[in-house]
Amino acid sequence: MNIFTNALVLLSLAFAVVPRSEGAPTSKFTQSKFTPMIDTYFNGYFAHNPTAATAAGFHQYDNQIEDYSKSEVARQIEFADQWLRKIESFPDKDLTSDEKNDKELLVSGLKASLLELVNVKSWEKNPDHYSSGLSSSIFGIISRNFASPEERVKSVIAREKKAPAIFAAARENLKNPPQIFTEIAMEQLPGIVSFFQNDVVQAFNGIKDEKLAHEFKVVNDAAILELKRYALFLRDEILPRSHGDFKLGKENFEKKLLYEEMVDIPLDKLLKIGEENLRANQAALRKVASEIDSKKSFQEIFVEQAKDHPAPEDLLKSVRDLLQGLKTFLQVHHIVTVPSQVLPIVEETPAFLRALTFASMDTPGPYESVAKEAYFNVTLPEKDWPAKQIEEHMVGFTYAITSNTAVHEAYPGHYIQFLTLKNVKSKVRKLVGCNSNAEGWAHYSEQMMLDEGYGNHDPKLRMGQIIDALLRNARYIVGIQMHTGKMTYEQAIDYFVNEGYQSRTNAEREVKRGTTDPTYLYYTLGKLEILKLREDYKAKLGKKFSLQKFHDEFLKQGFPPIKIIRRVMLGNDSLTL
Repeated sequence: MNIFTNALVLLSLAFAVVPRSEGAPTSKFTQSKFTPMIDTYFNGYFAHNPTAATAAGFHQYDNQIEDYSKSEVARQIEFADQWLRKIESFPDKDLTSDEKNDKELLVSGLKASLLELVNVKSWEKNPDHYSSGLSSSIFGIISRNFASPEERVKSVIAREKKAPAIFAAARENLKNPPQIFTEIAMEQLPGIVSFFQNDVVQAFNGIKDEKLAHEFKVVNDAAILELKRYALFLRDEILPRSHGDFKLGKENFEKKLLYEEMVDIPLDKLLKIGEENLRANQAALRKVASEIDSKKSFQEIFVEQAKDHPAPEDLLKSVRDLLQGLKTFLQVHHIVTVPSQVLPIVEETPAFLRALTFASMDTPGPYESVAKEAYFNVTLPEKDWPAKQIEEHMVGFTYAITSNTAVHEAYPGHYIQFLTLKNVKSKVRKLVGCNSNAEGWAHYSEQMMLDEGYGNHDPKLRMGQIIDALLRNARYIVGIQMHTGKMTYEQAIDYFVNEGYQSRTNAEREVKRGTTDPTYLYYTLGKLEILKLREDYKAKLGKKFSLQKFHDEFLKQGFPPIKIIRRVMLGNDSLTL
């Protein structure tokens, strides 16, 4: 799963960016309240991150787009440091317990920002940062009807006019990208161009103001031309000199985990935990295969199940048909409170997101008051793919795995969690969180739903769930090993195939993603953290424990690192996996 289009990921610890110097707060915060300080911070943040503002539901920034220049990077570094010191210096004695947790969340996020801006430097290494940045910004405007088409097209025009500046910054900033980063950007670009040629144009076909429609066409055509020129620039100038190293390195990897997920477990211990979970899931898969047909080998069962999928043209309907039954199960079996009876809209993944994701949930931001549509995106195979590639892609959408995906993305996974965010009181908790919570919750839900009886204990569904768990196990181990130099790119592909039981096509996609998403161990890591939290919470409550109470209490905290939730629900943040 990939939720990179979600408002909350744009505001996650990994992507927190701070404002310019204009209007920056003074250093004497001890004489003011915490809430006004936080409001000042977010006002500045959104002024310089308008794409995130749109996604979160703050539309006063819709006619603006990010400044990608090197000078802006310098300003972000300077003020990340300033805000870090100012928030850290706010006296704990003036804070409630919830505010102390919010303070820690912001401090950790600012450290993550500095790590990204100063050490990792995606702005200098990743060509896709610019082209996908533009497309994501426009997608946020067209994907929901939060204003009239005329108002939204004006915002698109304003943002697209900045396309030349975005790609000028790319030409200045990109130094020595890793070859795989450049190749990913080049692979994404045809889909991005198609998005502007088709999706963006279709979004405003009904504009009746001829002058406005003409201006949109001129500006949109110019943006398309800029994207095509950028593609040529990458092919002719950047690719030949793309000799950089994509590896994060042990020190940066550990810091990234600490700042983004608040996990300080040493990497060697983390690796051991991941490998043990992988072996346990492999053994469980063999056991459930024997339950399906004890007369056939594990490999035979696996091959048979891989073929049990809908035709590509029926895939979206197959997903839609699952949702009502899942929602009903949650309510009848008292799994978790369902905040809305409205089902998410199942649609094909937007073209510019297809290179790296199978499925994703794009939910309305926590402050969106008008356009409340939620989109369950599913990546269909491309029509021009050869039959073998299409079949390998569809292995990831067997009926069992599709059921598991619907649990992960919708009920009770991402859709339920992010709908619940609207009721979270803390502004910080609504806007800042981490992947080990969000992805951990969705991945935990897959196992929990079958444990609670969904699917009437069908071993085929359990097999699909375990196969998905093995995929996440492989991500966990490959991420650590590849980014600390202990596994090559090709060895990582082989690991997904041989240990994660993935098709080679899917393995290549997964490893490609892992180069730019090094800590995608957060699925399994978060799931294990939540299972341990549930165990400890049950021990604390004894006979008063109920699964729905645990889930509701968990979700109402927002999506901060599990460390903070342990502190709230247990009274301490100690963790032993």
